[in-house]
Formats: sequence, C-alpha cells, structure tokens
Amino acid sequence: MEGPIANTQYGKLKGTQTNGINVWRGIPYAAPPIGALRFHAPQPPKPWSIVREAVEFGPVCYQPADSRGTRFGGTQPVHSEDCLYLNVWSPVAKEEALPVMVWIHGGTFVTGSGSQPMFEGTTLASRGNVIVVSINYRLGPFGFLHLTPWGDGFASNQGLLDQIAALEWVQHNIAAFGGDPERVTVFGESAGSMSIAALLAMPAAKGLFSGAIMQSGTSQTLQSKQAEEITAALLIELGISEKDDVSHLATLSAEKIVEAADRMTMKLSGDSLSMFFQPVIDIDTLPEDPAQAVANGSAKGIPLLIGTNRDEGNLFFREGSGSADFEQSLRALEMLMGVGNLSEIARHYPVSWEGQADILTDLYFWRSSVSFAEAQRTHAPVWMYRFDWSVPGHPLLYKAVHGAEIVFAFNNLSLLRHLGLEVTDSMKQLADIMQGAWIAFAHRKNPGTPEIPWPQYRPGDRATLIFDEHTRIVHDPEREKRKRLIHNMGGSL
Repeated sequence: MEGPIANTQYGKLKGTQTNGINVWRGIPYAAPPIGALRFHAPQPPKPWSIVREAVEFGPVCYQPADSRGTRFGGTQPVHSEDCLYLNVWSPVAKEEALPVMVWIHGGTFVTGSGSQPMFEGTTLASRGNVIVVSINYRLGPFGFLHLTPWGDGFASNQGLLDQIAALEWVQHNIAAFGGDPERVTVFGESAGSMSIAALLAMPAAKGLFSGAIMQSGTSQTLQSKQAEEITAALLIELGISEKDDVSHLATLSAEKIVEAADRMTMKLSGDSLSMFFQPVIDIDTLPEDPAQAVANGSAKGIPLLIGTNRDEGNLFFREGSGSADFEQSLRALEMLMGVGNLSEIARHYPVSWEGQADILTDLYFWRSSVSFAEAQRTHAPVWMYRFDWSVPGHPLLYKAVHGAEIVFAFNNLSLLRHLGLEVTDSMKQLADIMQGAWIAFAHRKNPGTPEIPWPQYRPGDRATLIFDEHTRIVHDPEREKRKRLIHNMGGSL
C-alpha cells in the first residue's frame, strides 16, 4: 500500500500507516556529523529530489554495547556517527493543526536512542490526538566533549546543539505532518530531562518550544575547567598531547575514541557513579548554570511539569550489586553534583547500600527537582508529581525506581511482560491517568483533568500529585526531610 507522503523543506518523505497513525522513521534533521563535521555544531541536511523512504529507524548514535539486551528490545541496531535522525507519529484524521510532543531520551548522556521500543509513540499519538516526535542526539565523547577552548571550529555541548537543530526542524517542518509549531512541548527523562533544563537556559533554544515536562532530572553541568581536564585526559588516552594535534581527532576511528573514553572513565572513577560526558558551562552555548538561569527568568512564560520517582536510587544501588562502599559513594556524589562535603546530610542515612540509594534519590533527584520548581514558579505555572508505583516482591520494580514511569507515560505497558509481569487493570488505570495528564499538558499547558484536578505547585501548600494505585494530591510530601535537605544545601525554605 502507498504510504503517507510528507513534503518537508528538504524533500518528500514516504512513511507507513498502522491503526490510524502515520509514522515516518529515520528522518534526517542534520547532516551526518562525520569527517570534518565531527565535534562541530550540526549543519542542515542536504535536500533530496526523489521521494525518500522513511520506513526504518536510522542508526543509533555511538554508545556502549547493550550488554543486557533490554535497551532495544533484544535487537542490536546499527551504531554510527551518522545518527542525527528523528521519528514522527501523527494521527491520520486531523481537522486542525495538532499539539506536538518532542521526546528527548535519557541514558546518562552516553546511551539511548529515540528508536527504543519504550518510546514507541503510537498509543500516545492516537489517544492524545497529538504529534509525537522522538530524536537522536550525539552521545558520550561525540556529543559532550568540551572542545571550544581548542579552537579550529570545534564546538562544546554538541549533543545539546543537536537537540536544538531537531527543534528547529520541528519549527520549520512539523506542519507538513499535521503539527502546530506554536504548540510544541518537550518532554524527557533522566539525561533527557537534564537536557531540557539546559535548553531552558540556552539562548539558541529560545522560542523553539512552549512547554516542558521534566521526568527525573534537572540542572546538571560541569564547570568549564573540569570539562577541559576531562578533554585533556581523553586526548592523552588517544595519544594526542599537543594542542596542534587536536585536528587529528577528525581522522581517528569512532571505535578508537569510544574505547579510549571507556578506559579514561574506568581510570578516573572505577565503579563509582560518574558522568564525565554531560553539559558544560560554555560561553558560546550554555553560558550559565540552568538552575540559576531559570531563577533569573530565562524560561519566563514556559509552563513546567516536573517530578521524580519515589525510589530513584534503587535502580543504581541494589543488594548484591557490588556497589562502592558508603564513603566512596558519598565522595562520588559530591563530585557528580559539584558540591562540598555531604557528611552532615549523610548522617541521617544508614551506612549501607540502602542508604546510598536513598541519598541519591533525595539529593540528586528530589531536592534538585524541588529547587528547580521553585526557580521557575515565579516565571510560569509549575506542577509537581511523584511516581510511587511498585510491585512488591519483584526483583527490580519492588521499588519505584528510576525510569519506571516511562512505560506509563507512553502507555506501552506490554513491555512489562519482558520483566515477568502481567499487565493488570490497575496498571492500565494508572497509565490512563498519567498519560492523560501529559496529554492535557500538551493541549492546554495544564495537566489537570476532570478526573484528576491538579493544583499548581506553590509555596503555601506545595501540591504534589502522587501517581500510584490510588493517585492523589499530597501537600508538601515529606516536609521535614525537604526542609532539612534544602537548609543543609544552602537553599531557601
């Protein structure tokens, strides 16, 4: 059957149609960042004259191998530097231009892709009457190596610049797919949410979206000096010691760069949590820490939906997982967050793997999200949530771990069967409620629905929607812990 045709500014694309949804996969939004374009800002793709097939997902960006076989549903997709592609899901029947939801995947800035089965957009597009877009962006050393100080046209925050290029593509082309460029909501999880925090602060991203949903991640950056040291360490690992030799980066194989980055990471961090490749404060792209920029009004007028999972840290620390000892873990967290000594805060937690998990949940995820919500609420409406759903006795989901909410927001619950779970009516109900809130936000910039009224997050009551078997509003959850954490970290109560 002839597939749907979309006429973009670069040429025509032919997709597929299934269950009332048109899908275009593997759409190039930028030129392949290879050869002379490696480590540079993304450039526009070359136009094409024939009708281009947009049926298969594009390659995923270079990343460590999926050792557990779960990231891509048991398959091993092609890894390539030529990876700047996006995907579009659009309802067939459209009477008017629809809101657009652009998904930015997570993966600690080193793994992931918009083509992961978890992010399949059919259900969200169909139920929500929205256009869903998922994107790839450069990862690891290819996307977050701080190279601006080395000149020669090298960029920093290349992965964030890719995201901006994708959002610019949406502005110029989404109308051809039935979307409204004036109603674009970005949503993402973990590193994807941290990316959104950066986008809210980046001058080049201004005007590219009108709402943001941040799931389990906020402001996370390296200072320029730290990032320069990481770059220097990688160059040494690659045998490049003089600044004049940096141009050789364009001639090395991608595999050699990935292997050198892995060796460097092990030497510098061992088994401790670390993120050596992440957004960096850079005058040309991200001139100010996102939390401070947002507090100063960089995202004025952009409504925000933000939240965390109750037990984020239990994905990273589990019994028998061979995690670092308590003190080593605490020092790693200090380095990760760029803060001073956390010993005073740590005395409130057990010296065990459970304590490590709880500290990571409370400081790295929850406290930073509360602070980010506080920073934005004077400039635009803010709503806050917490995801509490868990399965007692399950080896992974016995806690509301990091990332557990994603299949509910996309309503791709069938994937839970790969974790040995049968999908129950209560799971379906929770997915309907959560996805309904995301859809309401995309349409009206307010996640409240007739079934679940949702007050804004304000200092007086700090209304927080708890997603669980019995979804409900809780005012200022864990108030005393919040006050202690904010106070000890030097914030405002």
